[in-house]
Amino acid sequence: MKNTTPIPAGIASPDRVETRLGTLSFFDGFPDDATVQKLYDNLDFQRAVQAYLLALPAVNLVATRKGLTQYGPENSTLLIWENRITPRTIWWLTQNVTPYSAMWIDLKDGPLVVEIPPKLLGFISDMWGRWVVDFGFIGPDKGQGGKYLLVPPGYKGEVPEGYIVVRPKTFEMNIFWRSFLDEHGDPKPGVDLIKKTARVYPLSKADSPPEFTFVNVTNEPVCFVAPADYTFWEYLNDVVQSEPSESLDPVTLGFYRSIGIKKGMPFAPDERMKAILVEAAAVGDATARALTYRMREKEAYFYENSAWRTILLGGYEFLDNGALILDSYSQLYFFGGLGISPAMEQKMVGQGSQYAAAFVDAEGRPFDGGRSYKLHLPTNIPVNNFWSVTVYDNQTRSQLQTDQDWPALNSQNKGLALNGDGSADIYFGPEVPAGKENNWIQTIPGKGWNVALRLYGPLEPWFDKTWRPGEIEPIR
Repeated sequence: MKNTTPIPAGIASPDRVETRLGTLSFFDGFPDDATVQKLYDNLDFQRAVQAYLLALPAVNLVATRKGLTQYGPENSTLLIWENRITPRTIWWLTQNVTPYSAMWIDLKDGPLVVEIPPKLLGFISDMWGRWVVDFGFIGPDKGQGGKYLLVPPGYKGEVPEGYIVVRPKTFEMNIFWRSFLDEHGDPKPGVDLIKKTARVYPLSKADSPPEFTFVNVTNEPVCFVAPADYTFWEYLNDVVQSEPSESLDPVTLGFYRSIGIKKGMPFAPDERMKAILVEAAAVGDATARALTYRMREKEAYFYENSAWRTILLGGYEFLDNGALILDSYSQLYFFGGLGISPAMEQKMVGQGSQYAAAFVDAEGRPFDGGRSYKLHLPTNIPVNNFWSVTVYDNQTRSQLQTDQDWPALNSQNKGLALNGDGSADIYFGPEVPAGKENNWIQTIPGKGWNVALRLYGPLEPWFDKTWRPGEIEPIR
């Protein structure tokens, strides 16, 4: 032909391409009908799995809302685990050393005043799981307590003076805080102070605040963990419909739109798409478990050839030079936790807390509830306050349910035996080792588990890694 240009290699499509999807067939670059169907099925599935992993924090928050509001309306009901959270509360990564309080906030009717008590440590998470503000010791009130004014998205009204003003990007959010034990180890004074001073009410009713309710849920059998089946997508659709599109980035919303979750439109997948979403939820959950329990990012591990790793690779925003670390974002923190704050990653020598998690033993094998293990914490454990060890269920990512009040030990436990050099040995297993009753955490045959080490008031040897915990060794 008169007009021809040589086509560089790699541009033209062969008539047949062998892939993991099978054979893809083309006529001069045009896919045939069977190939088109195969490719769209694959594209919808890929996007659904990625949407699942990106949506974990939002869906977790819907589950949290359901758990919190079953005890009373949003904006007016504060749940308090007055004697600390027990394993009967199914909630991610909880600990048993300080009382928790939590409530649900909805700003659709206008600004809310939140009166924060003194002597707390807490934060607010928005509906997409992002940090909004700290309060308490690390917040603007510096632990003195204060009046925060939460202003909804798009609010054009007057904002009065005298408040700590917070402008979240979503209407709904979760408030969470910890109070502390007194010098005698008693949680009651801190809880009483909360009941005396905590209040939430509309700004429009600041002169005559409505009733505010406190509910003690210490021993309540309540679940805050989201489902991993088709219901997951219904939870996600709830958030997309109720929150401003401007509250999330267009690419993530685009993933949701591509699978039929679009603001202002009913979520009604046909049978083909529903089958894809059911499978994608199963694969998404499985992928989150792989990322959590077999994390492949080497930077997540504190030490070479160690199981101990951070739950916050990339900090509270999970970023590496401006790029989202997807495997970190979708793994333990939003698969196995909820609520994030810059304070959780800050180096505060002698203050705050630091966390390390382990999901396999010293031989790289999953923990088996029917076997016994030993953890050695070397001498001079670097804490200004105390340390704790807590065991979690691999299924729920919540405290392991056993015959013990808590599947945990900490250095404030009465009777905890230390070695002569001040080091500590912790034992895990279905049967208590002879003479180790006060240093033993029970596990259940047939159930897997994982463990978190918390250091309260961590000292420099933790940060410079001159002190490190032992690996968790199987006892033979």
